[in-house]
Amino acid sequence: MFLASLGVAGLAPSTARAQQARRPGKARVAVLGLTPSAESLSKAFKQGLGDLGFVDGQNTAVEFRDADGRPERLPEIAAELVRSGPDVLFARGGGALSALQRATRTIPIVAVDLESDPVARGFVRNLAQPGGNITGVFLDLPQMSGKQLQILKEVLPATSRVAVLGDPVFNGPQFQATDAAARSLSMQPQRLDVRVSQDFESAMDAASRAQAHAVLLLSSPLVFFHRAEIGALALKRRLPAVSMFVEFAEAGGLMAYGPSLRESFRRAGGFVGRILQGAKPAEMPVERPATFELVVNQKTARALGLTVPASVMSRADRVVE
Repeated sequence: MFLASLGVAGLAPSTARAQQARRPGKARVAVLGLTPSAESLSKAFKQGLGDLGFVDGQNTAVEFRDADGRPERLPEIAAELVRSGPDVLFARGGGALSALQRATRTIPIVAVDLESDPVARGFVRNLAQPGGNITGVFLDLPQMSGKQLQILKEVLPATSRVAVLGDPVFNGPQFQATDAAARSLSMQPQRLDVRVSQDFESAMDAASRAQAHAVLLLSSPLVFFHRAEIGALALKRRLPAVSMFVEFAEAGGLMAYGPSLRESFRRAGGFVGRILQGAKPAEMPVERPATFELVVNQKTARALGLTVPASVMSRADRVVE
């Protein structure tokens, strides 16, 4: 399924032009995330940079830093990165973006943030004219969880209790939208807050004790990074689980419906490249993911004793066997 977005087509000038638009020497890009960056996402980000002539290790140096899953460390690392004086900062997720915003209002920041409403959170003035030093790719579709619940209801028509796992700070709007969507589908949502990786097992235990029929995982860097572990925890407790991240279904979760994170990172690399060419983030419209995929893990379905109906399988972009 494809949704309209603000495009970036036609922006592929030569390396020579790219180098002319910034100060002499190697371009410096600093990347901050709550968890270590997945190799596939780092590769996609560098591809976006490379498409505009900025090649890591040649005319560009990309430094990756993370807080090892500890949100309290983000402000300290953000301050260190700002003091190092990079040309552009790249924030992976809302927590990293908040920390970088507090650390600088002058160094350009590009973000991939699938949790936050960028206007409501004060990251940008509006989507068309951000007006500050921040731009990037934001999902800003809290109602997506409603679509995920609809698909879950097709697979499990008798579902009446669903556990909803998410971050209490950055998933606030998603919790609200999920609660409304669940009740419209005659489901009773059980909110379970997850702040650090150690919370996942206790949350799954709580869902099992409450006799939840399924689990919905809201978007967060922690969910993405621990996707295989979460899938295993859900399977052990016989809980069908659905996430936004297609990689979750690839790693053992039952289903996923959401945007391509790899494509979002590639586009973020393009944002950074354009800034290195001289573009100003204040004038670069915020983009939304354009491509959404449905992935079903048939192996997990069989392990749970589920038969995914043909109506869902016919819409699946990929099936994991």
